[in-house]
Amino acid sequence: MGLKKVEKILSNTLNKLENEGRLKGKEYIVTKVKRSDGEKGPRYFLKGKGNQEFLKMNSNSYLGMSLREEIIQIEKAATTEYGVGPGAVRFISGTFLPHRKLEKKLAKFHSRDDAMLFSSAYTTVVGILTPLITSETIVISDELNHNCIINALRLSRPKDKKIYKHLDIKELEKRILESIHNADRLIIITDGIFSMRGDYAPLDIISKLSEKYDKDFTENIILIVDDSHGIGAYGKTGRGTEEITRTAGVDILIGTLGKAFGVNGGYVTSNQAIITYLRESAPMYIYSNPISPAEASAALKSLEILDSRQGKDILNHLHAMTEKFEKGLIELGYEIIKSEHPIVPLMLRDTKKTTDLVKYLINNGILGTGLNYPVVPRGDEEIRFQINADHTSYDIDYALKILKEYMLINQ
Repeated sequence: MGLKKVEKILSNTLNKLENEGRLKGKEYIVTKVKRSDGEKGPRYFLKGKGNQEFLKMNSNSYLGMSLREEIIQIEKAATTEYGVGPGAVRFISGTFLPHRKLEKKLAKFHSRDDAMLFSSAYTTVVGILTPLITSETIVISDELNHNCIINALRLSRPKDKKIYKHLDIKELEKRILESIHNADRLIIITDGIFSMRGDYAPLDIISKLSEKYDKDFTENIILIVDDSHGIGAYGKTGRGTEEITRTAGVDILIGTLGKAFGVNGGYVTSNQAIITYLRESAPMYIYSNPISPAEASAALKSLEILDSRQGKDILNHLHAMTEKFEKGLIELGYEIIKSEHPIVPLMLRDTKKTTDLVKYLINNGILGTGLNYPVVPRGDEEIRFQINADHTSYDIDYALKILKEYMLINQ
C-alpha cells in the first residue's frame, strides 16, 4: 500500500491554504523562559531566534499562575508523592486524592454541588454534550461559539440544531419558539466570553428566557455555558461571566484549568444528579486518563490564590494593564473591540494587513496571534492580544511603542 495519491491531494490542499494566507505554518518552539526582572515581565526565547527576547502577548495564562513559584513547588511535591501520571482512567485506579480535592473546591467556588475533571475544556464540551443530547433534543447555539461546541454538536447528532446571530437575543427567542412541540428537551449553549472578540454573552437575559419557556418542554430547557476564557480572568473575584452578568440560572458550567489557572485540564460543574450521570456516561471521562495528580494539586493552589485577597490584587493589576493597553491603542488610532476582559482584539479586517503586522511584531520581540478567515469571519481579521497579570507597565508601553512605529511606517 502507498500514500502517493492521498499525499498529492493533501499537498494541494496545503498549497491552497498557503496561497489564501490561511496556512498556520510551523509552530514557534519556546526554548527557555526568563522570569520577571525589575520593570520587565517574563521573556521567552524561541528556537531559531538566537538570544532575542520575546514579550508574550498571546497567552491564555491570564493570571500569570504558570510561573508562580509557590505553584511550581506544589506541583513538584505532588509529583514526588504520586508520580508523573495517573496510570489509569478514573474508574479503574486513576482517581487520586488531589483530583477529588480539586473537584470539591471547584464546585464550592462556583456554588454547585459537584464537579468533574477532564483532560481539557475541549474534551469536556465534547464529552458532556454526547450523553446529554438525545434523538428528541434540539440544540440552540450562538453563531460564534467555539470550535469545540461546533464539533460536539456534529458528533452528538441532535434532532435539530438552530443557530442564532451573535448575541441576538430576539433571534434566540425566535429559535426557542420554533422548538416548542418539536422536542422533548431543549439545550441552549453559548460561550461565556467569546475567545476571538473578548465580548460576553448576556447570561442573565438568556437565563430568564430559559426559565420563561422551560414549561413548554417535557424534559426542560438546559442552559450550558462554556466560560473557559471568563473564569479566573473576569469579574471582581474571577468567577467569570456569571459574576459580570449577575446570573444564577446556568444549569451546567464548563471551565478550564489551562487558561487563568495556568495548568492543564478542563472541568464541568452542576448539580449532583447531572455530575453523577456524566461520570457514568461521558466517554471522554470514562475512557481517557485524567490530568496528573500533580497538575490537579497545582490547579488547586491556583484556585486557592485566586479565591483570596492576593487573588483580588492580581485581578486588579490585570484589569489595570488591560485598560492601559486598550486606551493606548485607541489613542494611536487603532480599531479594537473594547471590553474589560484581557482579550484585546486589534481589528485589521484584512488578511495581508494582519499577516504583515504579526511579522513586524515578531521582528520586534512581541508575540501576538493573527486570526484570519475561516477562524474568524471575512472582514473580521484581527490580531488578538491577551494581557496577563505578569505583564508590567513597561511591557505595555513597549508594545504600544512598536505598534506606533508600525503605524507611522505604513501611513
